[in-house]
Amino acid sequence: MAEAQKVKFELEYPVKCSKPLLFQYLSTPNGLAEWFCDDVNNKGDNFTFIWGDTEQKAKMIGKRPEQYVRFRWEEDEQAGNKYFFEFRLVEDEITNDLSLWVIDFAYEDELEESKKLWNSQIGDLLHLLGSN
Repeated sequence: MAEAQKVKFELEYPVKCSKPLLFQYLSTPNGLAEWFCDDVNNKGDNFTFIWGDTEQKAKMIGKRPEQYVRFRWEEDEQAGNKYFFEFRLVEDEITNDLSLWVIDFAYEDELEESKKLWNSQIGDLLHLLGSN
């Protein structure tokens, strides 16, 4: 039996703050520790996200300042999977409205739960930014 494949999903959140400020919260250990998890350690492109007694390692596999940052979980890296999660900043050329896109992958039976988790996490970020 073939291993179940994860499906890609994208979520969009309007944000009312500057791109440089938002990017700091998405791409730096201190910024991520403010809303994504309890603490973050990093060495170069290797990040360890800490939630209570749980640690999860990821590698930053792509980054363009004020545009996007992409991570791959260590277990996906080791399994040779191409899954990732990404924070992408998109600015409307006409209105200059800023949106944060979260791009992630989840198994079909975990899709709604994953979306709810991101909604909660990004809700914390927007609250922190005073953008909700």
